[in-house]
Amino acid sequence: MTHNEKKLANIVEELTMFFFAIGAKDVRSSIHVEHERADIEMEADYREEYRERVDALLKYFNEPKNEGLEDFYWELAGSGDPGESSQLLLVGMMIDNADIKIENDRVKIKLRKLLQK
Repeated sequence: MTHNEKKLANIVEELTMFFFAIGAKDVRSSIHVEHERADIEMEADYREEYRERVDALLKYFNEPKNEGLEDFYWELAGSGDPGESSQLLLVGMMIDNADIKIENDRVKIKLRKLLQK
């Protein structure tokens, strides 16, 4: 497994744990890698009492990417409690673009990550 593949797996794992922490019973994910980029799509349900945490994803994933921190800290993703804001901030620093749609009791996330050579 390459360095890039490990990072992608950590991102998906962290988001999966986040969704389980907010009551998800239906979590779907896909990763598509082409050339020097990866697209990650995730969709999940959630319990309404966790709406504030779902809304916070917009903030976490629109932070500027920090490549220096990414290279140093990416292995920490998944090391804290599931769905911790610090873990989601790490994910936010690892991605290049995020599109989040929140509709009724479902969240759809599309993430793009440019891969290092």
